[in-house]
Amino acid sequence: MSDKKTLTLEQRRQLLATPAGWLACGFGSGLTPFAQGTFGSLAALLPWLLLRTLPLQLYVFAIAVAFAVGVWACGVAGRAVGVDDHRSIVWDEFVGLWIALIPAMSEDWWGALIGFALFRLFDVWKPWPIRLLDRRLKGGLGVMVDDVVAGVFAAVVLDVVLGALR
Repeated sequence: MSDKKTLTLEQRRQLLATPAGWLACGFGSGLTPFAQGTFGSLAALLPWLLLRTLPLQLYVFAIAVAFAVGVWACGVAGRAVGVDDHRSIVWDEFVGLWIALIPAMSEDWWGALIGFALFRLFDVWKPWPIRLLDRRLKGGLGVMVDDVVAGVFAAVVLDVVLGALR
């Protein structure tokens, strides 16, 4: 069993031995020694640059698929390291950030920067009901849901901010 902050060499090997582990740790971005959620969110910006070119319906569909696959992958990865929501598991940050950035799809870089900051704020702060969901839900679904809600909160605030700036 591991704590939520460190991985043994064997746990790292187990995590990276499967496609689910690779996905759950954000293609390695969650393996940094600190600020794993921030590094995972930064890594999520790269695929977002491609996703943002999609029509909104396809963008939302891609997020739904990423969420469903994430529930599975994060569950597999959590079992592999012995901790449901280990810090190295950052696929939830990818999906949450992509939700947060929906209002910034057609904006310049500053819209994405504000959305990134808002998502990280809600993900770390965990206001109600995010904190409740984080505590009550377990497994892959529990890993994913709190970041999805943080992404929705960030998207709503970002939409208001961008509307005020236009």
